[in-house]
Amino acid sequence: MSIRYGLLALLERGPMHGYQLRSTFEESTGGTWPLNIGQVYTTLARLERDHLVRPLPESDGQRPYEITEPGRAEVRAWFVTPVQAKDRPRDELAVKLALAITTPGVDVQAIVQAQRTATMRAMQEYTRLKRGAERPGDLPWRLVLDAMVFQAEAELRWLDHCESSLVREVRTRPAARALNVHPEVVDERA
Repeated sequence: MSIRYGLLALLERGPMHGYQLRSTFEESTGGTWPLNIGQVYTTLARLERDHLVRPLPESDGQRPYEITEPGRAEVRAWFVTPVQAKDRPRDELAVKLALAITTPGVDVQAIVQAQRTATMRAMQEYTRLKRGAERPGDLPWRLVLDAMVFQAEAELRWLDHCESSLVREVRTRPAARALNVHPEVVDERA
């Protein structure tokens, strides 16, 4: 998601100045996406340039912004447009494992295990945070936490798949023995 649409969605609620936008955005996402105030004002300047928001007169030393009709149309279109799946080949973990497999001296199992441990810890933390978000107004934060839990679960399944694929490759293709897979892991799974 771009900050552009997040700010437009917040301005759909009513006029706000930059600091209000930042704090409301972070509050709505449970702080999972902290915004730099410079990002907020840079994005507001672009939105103003594109006639999607307009500044209002200053109040208490702050300049609030309001959404325009073209801005409303843009945010409505964003809300009804399905989000595309993440471009997996650009995922840092996928790239790291792809490179580790063919880089001499890299312990691929250690990378998989370290990531599995970190992801499990993160999932436990998300679950703990969910238990603390039980008030009716916490629904947006709970939904963000649910998404993070589901993503962590998917990553764990993918890591299991990577590990078993490596073992299968080393066992079935003699040329693949050059992969950075510990022989004892192959023997255990044989």
